[in-house]
Amino acid sequence: MLRSIRTLFMSCLCIMLTAVMAHAAPLDAFKGQKGTIDIAGGTAHIPVMKEAAKRIMIANPEIRISIAAGGSGVGVQKAGEGLVDIGNTGRALSDKEVEKYGLVSFPFAVDGVALVINPQNGVNELTSAQVQAIFAGKVTNWNEVGGADQAINLYTRDEASGTREVFYKKLLAKGDIAMSANVVPSNGAMKTAVAQDPGAIGYVGIGHIDTSVKAPVVDGMTATQENAANGSYTVTRKLYMNTKGEPSGVVKAFIEYLYTPEGAEIISASGYIPVAK
Repeated sequence: MLRSIRTLFMSCLCIMLTAVMAHAAPLDAFKGQKGTIDIAGGTAHIPVMKEAAKRIMIANPEIRISIAAGGSGVGVQKAGEGLVDIGNTGRALSDKEVEKYGLVSFPFAVDGVALVINPQNGVNELTSAQVQAIFAGKVTNWNEVGGADQAINLYTRDEASGTREVFYKKLLAKGDIAMSANVVPSNGAMKTAVAQDPGAIGYVGIGHIDTSVKAPVVDGMTATQENAANGSYTVTRKLYMNTKGEPSGVVKAFIEYLYTPEGAEIISASGYIPVAK
């Protein structure tokens, strides 16, 4: 009996130690290292970057990581000019950007971009043709698409935004965006604006959707990360980390950390789909 209890105890202990070691192993890469990592660019990346940075800095206080937004264009420019170590983009780099700056890209997640409206809006479904007409300024009242008699207030992102680029190409089919559209600087600002305006329509990364906004069905597609992963939702993009040349030291360790099981856990918890290296 005593032997059985001892055997059971040792088995449980081994399982616990294995779990602890598996969890700690990815952060072991930062042991003995020191330095700073400056990150800027796409706003969709921020939840992932912040959580990864927090875990790394707790594990090793000798490493300091700063994170700023600005959009994909800022990520390209700052990484290319050597102002940050990692420039984040919500789109693939153009050949011109790669040639100009010598950037190297690391795709780490898949994100969907979703149309969003205020939760008070009674519209639950739209076609892409209706969405294109709304953003072009041809449809200006919600009653024209089955909603209440209320003016439509457009919200968009600036041209440096990777979220805008995906929405513009894949849902608007490169159609016009009315000059009257309100321009907001980030996914977070877009969500706040739409949540506060009953007549609003805009777009955010799927990972930013919560109860403060509503994502109507578009062309029969429901905007969820599960649907983005299985291909039934097609307004998707990859999220990239970009460095000037091949990374080294703590920057390389940071990038590789996001490809570990713990990194995948962070990416999933942030609402995105991990991508293998």
